[in-house]
Amino acid sequence: MFGVVKEVGVDDAGLSEFYNAHFTFPLYKDDKWVFYNDFFGKKKIGLRTWNPLKMYTGYKEMMARVNGKKIKGNLAGEGMVQGGLVIFGADGKAKYAYEEEVGKELEMDDVVKALNALKDAAGTSDKH
Repeated sequence: MFGVVKEVGVDDAGLSEFYNAHFTFPLYKDDKWVFYNDFFGKKKIGLRTWNPLKMYTGYKEMMARVNGKKIKGNLAGEGMVQGGLVIFGADGKAKYAYEEEVGKELEMDDVVKALNALKDAAGTSDKH
């Protein structure tokens, strides 16, 4: 498992804190934004509604989840480009991709299903 970041030198303290507290796997800098562009199509955060009450409610729900996980956020760096999760098979090809949806929890059941499917496929290929 590894992570990809799109920038350094903007909020290195925040990146280091996130790495040490939440994601202690290797991190790589994507200088040319290959992951962001090829996998997620340069997708940027956009408004889903113009209703101020829905915006406020969504923001409060998202912040409750973030605070519940003790993840600190800030407004440093380029925060508009969305990312996601990509799972690769043993052949190095992408087998599953999840595009970030701002304010929504990652669907862990889907991730587990994708990992189990890869595990099952690897077990099948070992038998041949």
